[in-house]
Amino acid sequence: MDPIRISSTGLYDPPYSVSNEELVEAFNIYVARHNEAHAAEIEAGTVKALEPSSVDFIVKASGIKNRKVMDKSGIIDPEFLAPRHPERPNEALSVMAEMSVNAATQALKKADRKAEDIDVLLVSCSNMQRAYPAISIEVQNALGIGGYAFDMNVACASATFGLQVASDMIRTGNARSVLMVNPEITTGHLNFRDRDSHFIFGDVCTAVLLETPDRTQGQNTWEILGTKLTTKFSNNIRNNFGFLNRCGNGTEGRDKLFVQEGRKVFKDVVPLVADLILDHLKENDLSPEDVRRFWLHQANLNMNQLIAKKVLGHDPSEEEAPITLNEYGNTSSAGSVVAFHKYSDDLAIGDIGILCAFGAGYSAGSVVLRKAS
Repeated sequence: MDPIRISSTGLYDPPYSVSNEELVEAFNIYVARHNEAHAAEIEAGTVKALEPSSVDFIVKASGIKNRKVMDKSGIIDPEFLAPRHPERPNEALSVMAEMSVNAATQALKKADRKAEDIDVLLVSCSNMQRAYPAISIEVQNALGIGGYAFDMNVACASATFGLQVASDMIRTGNARSVLMVNPEITTGHLNFRDRDSHFIFGDVCTAVLLETPDRTQGQNTWEILGTKLTTKFSNNIRNNFGFLNRCGNGTEGRDKLFVQEGRKVFKDVVPLVADLILDHLKENDLSPEDVRRFWLHQANLNMNQLIAKKVLGHDPSEEEAPITLNEYGNTSSAGSVVAFHKYSDDLAIGDIGILCAFGAGYSAGSVVLRKAS
């Protein structure tokens, strides 16, 4: 069978952007107020003084300069330091479904497809707004798509895992067309009171339409030459929030939001991902020199550059490994798709690219693509 094709992508940009300067200002006001309120305990050594953040620290640590968000007012409010998303009635579209419908509609329009052309809708992302009913089925209903829909979660690697699941479904004849959507509202589980991570995440939603070769037409379609996934257990990135919290000691606590051991993650993930990519290329009779572009998970600039360097054998250029995290922040599973969406149209027919994502679990996925039209 000819390779499954990506016939279009969609990108929903949230309405607001938060700069490092705005984030640091709000965080440092919070720090100053906290240290003043606990001055006696800090002096006595029973409470540790909080350290302020800075723009230079954020850029050096991550390369992030701005992030797109669904809500800005709560994030830059020193008294709140979290996005504000009031609960919606059951009859209203959920926040994640709203994001998904926007991105999915773009992808359908770009490929000149209608709802009845889609067999399966898959929502694959790092966090679900609820356990049930599935966000995917809500999106399916809103778009008027038939067939079936389901959710899946493999942290920041969710999109690459979703691409393999979708392509496998088409390859086995269970579907001719699969729409995969990645709604990432990651600011919702970010601790904006934590100096080491308050700057990391942003919100966004991407969509990818996969189809059998005979159904794809037009420009900028991509053949999926191969997919490769790997997982390895690690506690270095963790979120302990879940429905079993009510059976324990409550839901408060730093570990109920995003927590990571950044240096350990860096040390573990870089070789894991570089080896995954190199092994995957070898399996497809390709060498790093054959790859025109790497669309990597947009988590950390230093990490991306080192992974690309280990694969290529030299420091990557912006053309070889484009960066979007400076504008969007870390958007979890959607990050590599954002890079693909923005930096793929300029490539020529026959060019090879690698879409790769990695994150908590650890989990990592690699997708080898070749431009078909």
